[in-house]
Amino acid sequence: MTSTVTLENSHSIYDQLSASLSQIRSAYSKDPDTSYDTRISRLKRLHTALLEYKDRLITAVNQDFSNRASAETMMAEILPVLEGIRYNKKHLRKWMRQSTRHTPMMLLGAKTKVHYQPLGVIGIVVPWNFPIFLGLSPLVGAFAAGNRAMIKTSEFAPQTGLVLEEMLNKHFAAEEVMVVNGGVEVASEFTRLAFDHIVFTGSTQVGRIVMRAAAENLTPVTLELGGKSPAIIHDSFPIEEAAKRIAFGKGLNAGQVCVSPDYILVPKNKVAAFARAFTEQFSTHYPTLRDNPDYTAIITERQRDRLLDNLNDAREKGATVEVINPANENFDGTRKLPMHLVTETTSDMRVMQEEIFGPILPIIGYDSLEDAIHYVNDRDRPLALYYFDWDNRRGEKILRQTHSGGVCINEVMTHTMVDDMPFGGVGPSGMGHYHGKEGFLNFSKAKGVVIKGKLDANSLIGAPWNNKYFNFFVNFQLRRFKKF
Repeated sequence: MTSTVTLENSHSIYDQLSASLSQIRSAYSKDPDTSYDTRISRLKRLHTALLEYKDRLITAVNQDFSNRASAETMMAEILPVLEGIRYNKKHLRKWMRQSTRHTPMMLLGAKTKVHYQPLGVIGIVVPWNFPIFLGLSPLVGAFAAGNRAMIKTSEFAPQTGLVLEEMLNKHFAAEEVMVVNGGVEVASEFTRLAFDHIVFTGSTQVGRIVMRAAAENLTPVTLELGGKSPAIIHDSFPIEEAAKRIAFGKGLNAGQVCVSPDYILVPKNKVAAFARAFTEQFSTHYPTLRDNPDYTAIITERQRDRLLDNLNDAREKGATVEVINPANENFDGTRKLPMHLVTETTSDMRVMQEEIFGPILPIIGYDSLEDAIHYVNDRDRPLALYYFDWDNRRGEKILRQTHSGGVCINEVMTHTMVDDMPFGGVGPSGMGHYHGKEGFLNFSKAKGVVIKGKLDANSLIGAPWNNKYFNFFVNFQLRRFKKF
């Protein structure tokens, strides 16, 4: 069964982790090109395990957050993993096929193809905000590509980590997937291991640390880092409709989502109208907050204090902050934090410099669509960009003139649920892709292969050079290449 490593008080964390990795790599070396049947077996067992443990996982996430709606965990964590398993199972045989490639004339008589081989052992570092989906979704891709894995669960979601540990321990052998628990020290040593690939989801700041650690072993990385994902509302788009759609997404997990709308760009004359419409829509979804099981709490006191400090920083620098608290409740003694709208922002405010990752939403007015595009392009490339406009031509303009990991038009966040599209960031918001076929490719080595038959054309044109066969071949090629 799966081995679980708990190393919080160990003085030899790295040595123990390295020994665990060696155990898994040794098993992989005995089966380096995992069969289709084995891959399907692992996906099937993960599917079975998730259905068996879904209620316990939902309860664990609720405990870690002190409150998170079971519907949110089901919709944002359980169902997407099940959908991903189904999608990978459906297409896996096709993805695994060797693909034939065009053979140049210089290799006359040879055949060329690409063979997709597992990388080996994948290290997965799981964040706290979606501790099920962001641990198991990369695992689906790793399994589909024929790999084995070690998973470092989040120390900020310990109950979920324990249930994941038990679940994977029951359904998988230690040589297939291993769960690692522990704090920051364990996570730091985990990323120093010589994995064949590392998947890290978290902040840009920590992503840089992970990438530096991986560089020591020349380990390739997939980084999902978030950033400040903007929403742009065109002047022609109904402001109430935009507010309704954005409020739904921003309310999920109380904004603690890497692709949550981070700030809104709206025509200057509609800033107040959007604030009113958003407040109305948000209050409809969450008429109460303190004891409302539908409204998620902040994961830790430290995170809540960070958000409050950023709000105080904005107020001190001249921003107007509006609290959406429909029932006028007091939140002392809880980790609940109501939604805050911030207007009259300036670039030196922390809410405009750091990824917010919580129930705070700056609203910024713009004069023209070109100004909005320039505002986005003048900043780090975000993980997601949202644009609201019924005009398809302007939508295409946004796609072509901005950079982001993904885009939703007239919608927010749901692109992450599409397994037939790659998910990943760009620049400071990350690198690499997974989900669906891109996940399979990300966790595979595309190995180029040349197979030569009995004809050896090189023997005719080889040295001594300038023989008649060589000259004929070169002249023939040059005539082919004369025209572009």
